[in-house]
This record gives sequence, C-alpha cells and structure tokens, in this order.
Amino acid sequence: MFNRFVAMISECANDGFFNATEKLDNYISSTDDFMDILTQIGTIPESIAHDSTEEKLFAKASDSVLARAFRELGLNSKVLTERGDSADIIASSPIHGYTLVADAKAFRLSRTAINPKDFKIVSLSGWRNDSDYAVLCAPYFQYPQTQSQIYAQSIDNNVCLLGWEHLIFLIQRGIIESEVLNFARLWNFGEKLSHSVVVADKKKNFIHDFNIELLTSIGWSEKEFSSALTDYMENIAERGDFEKAYWENEREKILKLTREQAIDELIKSKKINEKIRQIDLYVRGICRD
Repeated sequence: MFNRFVAMISECANDGFFNATEKLDNYISSTDDFMDILTQIGTIPESIAHDSTEEKLFAKASDSVLARAFRELGLNSKVLTERGDSADIIASSPIHGYTLVADAKAFRLSRTAINPKDFKIVSLSGWRNDSDYAVLCAPYFQYPQTQSQIYAQSIDNNVCLLGWEHLIFLIQRGIIESEVLNFARLWNFGEKLSHSVVVADKKKNFIHDFNIELLTSIGWSEKEFSSALTDYMENIAERGDFEKAYWENEREKILKLTREQAIDELIKSKKINEKIRQIDLYVRGICRD
C-alpha cells in the first residue's frame, strides 16, 4: 500500500506543486489505507532523490498525514498553505477549546546524523502565534537516545516532542479526545517538566517520562506500550531491508556499466553540464547589461 502511495508522489511530480499537494492531501484524507501510510511516513524512501520535487512532495504529504492523525484523535486539523516562516499544520479541540500548531518530520534511514537544527523547535515555537501549544512529530527512534539540545529547547519553548509511533499506538487503540480525556496534558508536557528539571539536566532524554504521561492519561500500561514498540522496531527492520535492497540493486546496475557509461553517469550525477550552462547564462546576462 505504501509503495503505491510513493508511486503516486512520483506521478504527481509533474502536475505542479500546488496541484500535486492538493491531490495527495485529498487522497490521504479519504484513503482506507491510512494506517499503512502512517506506519511508514516517518521514513523517506531511498528511491526519492535528495532535494527533488518528489522529496518536497513527500514532506508535504507527511503534513497531511499528521493532520489526518490529529483528526483521528478527535481534533479539527488542516494543513496550512502558507509558505516560509509559518507552521505547516493547525489543529483545535472541539471539546476543550485549545489550539495548536504542528510540524511533521521524516528522515532517511541512511542519514548519518541529525542535528538539533533539523527539528526547528525554536522556530516552531515562534510560529504558534495565538495558538496554545506547539507539537513536533518525528520518528520515535530518530530522537537522540541520551541527551541533546532539542530536549532543552523543547522544555524552554514548551514544544511537545511527539513520535509517529505515539500516534500509531493511540489510533490503533481507538483513543480519541473526550470530556474526560484532554490531550492538552500531552501538548503541555514541556511546561510541566520545566518546573521539575534542573538546568544541568535539561538536555537529557525525557521521552520515557513523556511515555508515562501519555499512558497514564489513557489508562494503558508501560508493558503494553513496550510490546507495541517492539512491533514498530520490527516494521522498521523490514523497511530497512527494503531500502537496502534498493541500493544493492543500484550497485548492481553500476557494476554492469561500461567505462564510458560510468563516466557519463558520474557527469550527470554531479550536474556538471547544467552548472556550465548556468555559468554561461549568468556571464552572458552581465555582458548584455
């Protein structure tokens, strides 16, 4: 199901960015395969080229997935169309009246390092404007395991660090917000933690504490969540095998190239001809002026 979704992204790439994102958003909003997409959306396929239109569309699609996930939890939510310095998603509680802004993150399994700036926590906090909360959703196992500046930033700016796996766990169990269950206690976790964590410990990983807060609020046990995490890890391992197979296939293709074909592919990969043409265009433009 997810492979079909990735194929759709490639097919939409030539439709113009706005039309493509609208088509993908409509599909994500209505598809019966939503849980399959949600389970995989945190990982960018290796088949999607870096900095390509497809990669940008995948990022926008992850926003649509997060917006629908919020709706599955009982919130009103939509993807914002503004470009630049603004949040990607806004959601509100029809029961408790709060609002939040959110940002979705996805990373490649082949990525060697993730920097605090990749999470844009401080920027997300600034984008909340009149909203009560700010939520960042990223792959659960991509959050730093021991300590990181992102945890201090989360506490200082009261930005909730949510994992895609948290959402999968909640939605699979039919958890929705109600008069009794107010998700604000999750979105406001950074503020709560700020009153008990000393400055020296602000960079320490607090995801386990957040898990306890989430599980306490919905009445599920740590054992049940731990079992679910094991299942999620197995899914990631399977995805890892799939992504490795892509690169192994690419390696086999390269090994079969002739010397001339290999040189031609290297020139294309470095976009050497395009860069030469761009320099020529720039210089000609200056000379004409």
